[in-house]
Amino acid sequence: MRALQTRPTGIERTFAADEIIVTKTDPRGVITYANEVFLRISALTEKEAIGQPHSLIRHPDMPRAVFKLLWETIKGGDEIFAYVLNLAVDGAHYWVFAHVTPSHGPDGRHVGYHSNRRRPEPASVAAVKQVYDRVRAAESRAGSTPAAVEAGWRALEDELGGRSYDEFVWSVTHG
Repeated sequence: MRALQTRPTGIERTFAADEIIVTKTDPRGVITYANEVFLRISALTEKEAIGQPHSLIRHPDMPRAVFKLLWETIKGGDEIFAYVLNLAVDGAHYWVFAHVTPSHGPDGRHVGYHSNRRRPEPASVAAVKQVYDRVRAAESRAGSTPAAVEAGWRALEDELGGRSYDEFVWSVTHG
């Protein structure tokens, strides 16, 4: 898979305001469905995307602590709205405003996750990027992965100043 060698190029990609990126995964985060917008923006073919972990598009500048929060929230059965920086397999990056929800089968059993992503407003990205940069800096200073996640978590809590992540997200979301 070409994504294994992907390095950020610094080129930003975007998509139209009326487009929605959609993916579905199994409970482990393995992609089971990807719409045309996701495939185009991530520079993947359907064959390359299906069966791969969603972390395939994880940008190295995205704080680990935010992913910890995201996974804890959705594994707990709750939805989350989050700003996420992704990395296309050609090295371009793109920001999304994600809404991730647990999916259930007809019998109510948990079968995976559904994510819709919209193009975020530039002002929202600028505000989020400042916070994420400081969280990533704390993670970078920590060393090992577990220590980095813990340091990032503490930094994220400090950045939120007693607010929940949801409160933060909605405070920077316009429109």
